[in-house]
Amino acid sequence: MTIRREGKVEGRLERLIQDHPGADPTAAGSLDAPIVRGSALTRRTALQLFEAGMQSRLQDLEARRMKDEGRSFYTIGSSGHEANAVFGELLELDDPALLHYRSGAFLAARCRRADGSTPIFDAMLSFAAAAEDPISGGRHKVLGSRELWVPPQTSTIASHLPKAVGLAFALARMERLGLPADVPYDAIVYCSFGDASANHATAQAGFTAATAATLHHQPCPVLFVCEDNGLGISVRTPDNYIERCFRNRTGLDYFQADSADIAGTYTQAMAAIEHCRRTRQPVFFHLKTVRLMGHAGSDVETVYMTEDEQEANEARDPLLAFADLLLRTGSISKDGMSAMHRDLRARIQRAGVEASARRKLETAEEVTAPLQLPNPDDLQPRVAPAERRVEVFEGRLPEHDARPRHLAYRLAQGLKDLMAAYDEMFLFGEDVAKKGGVYHVTAGLHEAYGTGRCFNTILDETTILGIAQGMAQIGCLPFPEIQYLAYLHNAIDQIRGEAASLQFFSQRQFQNPMVVRIAGYAYQKGFGGHFHNDNSIGALLDIPGLIIASPSRGDDAVGMLRTCAAAAADHGSVCVFLEPIALYMTKDLHEKDDALWQCEYPPPDQSVRLGEPRLYGDGEDLLIVSWANGLLMSLQAQNRLAEQGIDARVLDLRWLAPMPIDAIKQHARDTGRVLVVDECRETHGGPSTSILSALAEDDELRERVAMRRIAGDDTYIPLGGAANLVLVQTDDIVAAALRLAREKVS
Repeated sequence: MTIRREGKVEGRLERLIQDHPGADPTAAGSLDAPIVRGSALTRRTALQLFEAGMQSRLQDLEARRMKDEGRSFYTIGSSGHEANAVFGELLELDDPALLHYRSGAFLAARCRRADGSTPIFDAMLSFAAAAEDPISGGRHKVLGSRELWVPPQTSTIASHLPKAVGLAFALARMERLGLPADVPYDAIVYCSFGDASANHATAQAGFTAATAATLHHQPCPVLFVCEDNGLGISVRTPDNYIERCFRNRTGLDYFQADSADIAGTYTQAMAAIEHCRRTRQPVFFHLKTVRLMGHAGSDVETVYMTEDEQEANEARDPLLAFADLLLRTGSISKDGMSAMHRDLRARIQRAGVEASARRKLETAEEVTAPLQLPNPDDLQPRVAPAERRVEVFEGRLPEHDARPRHLAYRLAQGLKDLMAAYDEMFLFGEDVAKKGGVYHVTAGLHEAYGTGRCFNTILDETTILGIAQGMAQIGCLPFPEIQYLAYLHNAIDQIRGEAASLQFFSQRQFQNPMVVRIAGYAYQKGFGGHFHNDNSIGALLDIPGLIIASPSRGDDAVGMLRTCAAAAADHGSVCVFLEPIALYMTKDLHEKDDALWQCEYPPPDQSVRLGEPRLYGDGEDLLIVSWANGLLMSLQAQNRLAEQGIDARVLDLRWLAPMPIDAIKQHARDTGRVLVVDECRETHGGPSTSILSALAEDDELRERVAMRRIAGDDTYIPLGGAANLVLVQTDDIVAAALRLAREKVS
């Protein structure tokens, strides 16, 4: 039994061309005539589609040869899926296309229509991981193009579907508001995926979000194209599964075609595109395909398929039926098709050799360049015109009100101010509109800016973050809200695998500027349990290129919001803004009615520098490092320590990424003792281990500074008073500080 099938697949096409009887004598006609009677597909266009499909096929074969020779690294190909070239031909060049990884023919067809493109060489540069690869710069083999509006996708599990919906959802909203978009308002969004991926929860979130938009009478012109080859690596899709699941799905208009019939596929694709563009509603296009040569070069099909099954699959190769149609109709001669095949193969092989010789990424700095955070000096938040601010604040500017206010109140004012400064800013999530959020942090925004800019979403965090990405990619500044930190974990791949990685895989040609607001941490009283008191942020801390802000008081929150808005709007940054729920309404610091945790509103031109901490006191005996709820408790501990003769200074991190490590080191040198108070779980829940590692790896500090940390227990948070048994308390900080203060330091 043959394990490698490349030769058999290639040989079938070559033999068909060689042995074909040629055109029917009655089939003569011009190249501008229909390829079959009644079809919109002309012979000329059919030839162009066939060439795109053949190019994609030969690129797959060359990629495998390059892999065998150690010149390439990626062999998941498009063989059997070449009919998607039809969509590359029919869609407008500025219709955004979020592609399935078997979309080589789509991209070849779209590139053919663009002046100055070099699709073959670009593909080979990507296969060879060459630094000149125009989309990823040698960081991955991805299908993408900035000029052709093909953002590269990083995942094979349909995690791009929610952001495709968000992109489609944003178009009408931007048009109504008169906001400039990076694509035409009448564009539609093409989004392709495989039949196995349609099962993924993220894909289902995309379908649900699209149908919910339809049922809410909101335009959402997304064209879902399911390329159904019947397999998910080795797992078979049940017969007629996709049709039975989607043909009658509410809110999705269903179209179907078989890639063996290229003329029928073209006609159906044309109808689906026209329908989606005209109705501005989501369409599900079911394209039956076949997968050839396994999932990838490393996939041995003989483990789960008989040779007869493999042969039957290969007999369904759509290029065979397509070639036969072209030859039968006299659209091209046998010699002409053979010449096309030879010429393409030679060009692809030459391009592969040349691309393999091109420079690769050579330094860590070069690899990580797209992930670099903005220079704090470059961040200049916008300020709305004075008359605009007077209007939205109804004549009472918050900085003119000397009364101190708590965190939630200042956050609401800060968001209102930003929405006046950034016309492209949208705030959305669960319950954020008329209700004003569960904790009233978004109170007044819906009244000030209307449903167009402050709106509720369906209850799904994946959808919320997907909408944010789609809106961000065409010129919006999204501020999505995740209602509780625990809910983020349902959808964190939308940040980790999608939003934060796009700039890496596209060399910052595509970005997802956004500020994700998350109500989080523990210490809520009277309403808790794990899902409302999640104290682990470890999953966020290891995402490269992410800005993480975590204020604990109102004035800092407003200033940090402004900095995050500037980082997102002007530098494309993905920012996470962690808000401590337990401090939303907190007014007092040391004793009842001292009002020391309320703040005045900072002037509109004042912001908090990215990565800059805040120091409380200049004590020489001890440095306490914390943030959020830990900061409030550390300041309480500072006061109590002073009563016992211990003079401590407290450093509020404020920024968890970029973390102010240099400032921590300097204050550690000044005091000789460092206590890190981490309200998160002890094992990888918060930043304390990273802080201590940075201090311990500094030769000078390791010898001169005593360092300790306290953190929460490794557990979920229980209800009621039991929560305090596993969370850091002020008494714990005082006790740890006293022990540390007694230690001798060199």
